[in-house]
Amino acid sequence: MRLMTRTSIQKWIEVPAGPKGMFHTRPLSYVFWLVLLGTTVRGVPLCAQAVSPPASAASAGPVVTFTLDFPGSDPSRYAIQVPREGDASYDSRAKLSPDSDDTDAFHLDFKISEAMRKKIFDLTAHAGYFQNSVESRRRVASTGSKTLAYRDAQRSTQATYNYSQMPVVQELTTLFQNISLTLEFAHRLQYDYHYQKLALDAELKRMEEMSKANSLEELQAAEPILNQIVGDPSVINVVRARAQRLLAKAGGAPAQ
Repeated sequence: MRLMTRTSIQKWIEVPAGPKGMFHTRPLSYVFWLVLLGTTVRGVPLCAQAVSPPASAASAGPVVTFTLDFPGSDPSRYAIQVPREGDASYDSRAKLSPDSDDTDAFHLDFKISEAMRKKIFDLTAHAGYFQNSVESRRRVASTGSKTLAYRDAQRSTQATYNYSQMPVVQELTTLFQNISLTLEFAHRLQYDYHYQKLALDAELKRMEEMSKANSLEELQAAEPILNQIVGDPSVINVVRARAQRLLAKAGGAPAQ
């Protein structure tokens, strides 16, 4: 075995220090006492840094993700993540008003119903966890680049498509698109409530129509803003009544 001198050891011992993750060497005696006394570097025991797995790798559970990229549409991009346990998340970039070209980045963590979570994971299993191509060979108009992905401790798979003829993929696509519609309504309602209350009536009317057509999923995710509208006496009664009916359909309150 080749013995290393104090100088050669010092070349290989680097301790994080300074801004932007810069490194510089410390004297060997300094490192020796850190190890001996059980001192940590940035909260991690020095002797364990080389063998500790990333926290995400140890704690990540199964997750299904749907992403849509469709430049020119609104929203032009969004992603929904549904974990096996815990809150789902939604990220998008969309217009807050049809009359404006300004877009807004939107993030929301929301409680997904257990029935919807189970349906998504069951359909994902029936789709073979997106290990194979799901794209149709038929020529159809572009409806945006869609990606369904699955990740757990053993695998990470995904399939990207414009249109699929697989019934399970079609159902998953519709579910995720309808969840996005609900969350975008909630986003616009939040904006209208704070900045242009006169726009609430038209927005809630559209939301009611789409709800009656069964084009919205997970209405309970919009309950916080609907409750705000219902409970605000400064909002006109017809608008509050629309919000009340939507709350009733979401299971958040009885219709009046």
